[in-house]
Amino acid sequence: MLVLAAMPPAAADGSSEENTLTIAVSQQVDSFSPFLAQLLLTTSIHRLTYDYLTNYDPETNEPIEGLAESWEPSDDGRTWTFDIRDDAQWSDGEPVTAEDVAWTYTTMMEDDAAATAQGNFVENFEEVTAPDENTVEITLDEPQATMLALDIPIVPKHVWENVDDFAEFNNDQFPIVGSGPFVLTDHKPNRSITLEANPDYWRGAPGFDRIVFRYYDDQDAAVEALRSGEVSFVEGLTPTQADDLDGEENVTVNNADGKRFEGFTINPGAETQDGEEFGDGHPALEDKTLRQAIMAAIDKDEIVNKVYGGYAEAAEGYIPSRYDDYTWAPEGDDRIDFDPDDANDMLDKAGYEIGDDGVRESPDGDRLELRMHVHNDDPARVDIGRLLEERLAEIGIEIDNQTVDPGVLSDALYAGEYDLIFTGWTVNPDPDAVLGIHTCDALPTEPGTMRGDAYFCNEEYDKLYEQQLAEFDDPEQRAEYVKEMQAILYDEAVVNVLTYPNAIEAYRSDQIADIQVQPDPGGNIFGQDGYWSWWSAEPAAADDTGPVTSLPAWAIAAVAGAAVLVLAGAGVLVAVLVRRRAATVGDRE
Repeated sequence: MLVLAAMPPAAADGSSEENTLTIAVSQQVDSFSPFLAQLLLTTSIHRLTYDYLTNYDPETNEPIEGLAESWEPSDDGRTWTFDIRDDAQWSDGEPVTAEDVAWTYTTMMEDDAAATAQGNFVENFEEVTAPDENTVEITLDEPQATMLALDIPIVPKHVWENVDDFAEFNNDQFPIVGSGPFVLTDHKPNRSITLEANPDYWRGAPGFDRIVFRYYDDQDAAVEALRSGEVSFVEGLTPTQADDLDGEENVTVNNADGKRFEGFTINPGAETQDGEEFGDGHPALEDKTLRQAIMAAIDKDEIVNKVYGGYAEAAEGYIPSRYDDYTWAPEGDDRIDFDPDDANDMLDKAGYEIGDDGVRESPDGDRLELRMHVHNDDPARVDIGRLLEERLAEIGIEIDNQTVDPGVLSDALYAGEYDLIFTGWTVNPDPDAVLGIHTCDALPTEPGTMRGDAYFCNEEYDKLYEQQLAEFDDPEQRAEYVKEMQAILYDEAVVNVLTYPNAIEAYRSDQIADIQVQPDPGGNIFGQDGYWSWWSAEPAAADDTGPVTSLPAWAIAAVAGAAVLVLAGAGVLVAVLVRRRAATVGDRE
């Protein structure tokens, strides 16, 4: 949950007091180390405090410059040369150089602990060098399509080379040296996290002087604070809250297309990469017919209407529909539509007989009583769990609905001690990371070490995964591979997608004059692939020169006098420069 607090009013003498944006959160910090952090809160903070090699355009989600101003792949796709900008600096005044980039990636390649969070991006790297201060050269074992989507924060070598143990270092010595538009200056556990604006950021200083992430337990209280003007922004609204706020004076509701999916996975039998079986999943779930019958018994439209009040989309493919290039849906006979009669017929023919109590037994005589683990901290998931319990009873499956703490749920997943378990992922513009968690090498090396959310292993899926990763120069072919992978996930019915929930947010228009959504139009404010929302946000109290218009990336670049150049055919891509002048709030683009 997220909330933004009101800015202090302008001082009586006409001077401007510092503007603070307060974001209410409930998620705890896992680590401030970019090598270890995996939770949304901390990775979002890293987006604000560190630069990445490239970024995502706030309008289109296409790759644009970050620390790299331009790049060029070799003809065979195995060598990439990046030109590093010369006007970026660390918050302690040291320049950001190519050596910082090379050191970050090389450390992840050589140290398992440093590869904890984002190691999949560098698994294919053979060598990373810095021939000079402004050039990075990456040599790959095989071509890699994600070279412009390396979601890895670049850390300062002069700070991090003194760390003895990357597994233990949490990067909590404040202020933390970074290179992003904000500097992380303070953390009071269970109370607040404070970031100060970086006035020397190469794209221009942020509109707000400070961001405070403050902990709240009750979202209803946060909504009331929005109504009263005590806070400026609330994320994660329920449909009821959104409907109640819609039309209120000085409140704008942003109903954004969802960038995540909600669903559940089925335990087909937990095992390690070397085939060691563990856990106690129901043995009948090894049968794909049973898994598909479960999906045929679920009414996704009912979930959209009853649980989300229409603020969601019924889903089938793994990639949300906002990503036009990669989204997929089954057609014709491949579809598993909501049809309880067909589900019952499938089970009858497969030998699942109904007992006297209305519960089926498997052909091996195992009663179909399945444990379903549901997060107790998410009202939507709790409601979906109740609906699934009702619908599956109609086809002779009894559900033991275990609505539990997320920690208990995670323990059950890693131990393989569940039958159905709820899950959901936020999907980035490049789908590689979320697809990679279902390859065979994502299975645990030993119980408790998995990096995915399902015990799924399929050779054809793995082959397609390698093909899409290597397809760096044919986006359409890569998209076809990605869609074929989703078709396998859908057919196997181990990883099951139910909905793409909308991102429902609200802010006070009398406190925030303007803020960038991503993508634009129709995008979200919180949880972006970049820092655009909080960097671009304009305090209404300081907006005394008329309305501030949030310009698209190309327009910002044009106003700033930046050059835009694309040299196609030569394999050279010079990124669109998105820059803001360092000026007063009212004068900035």
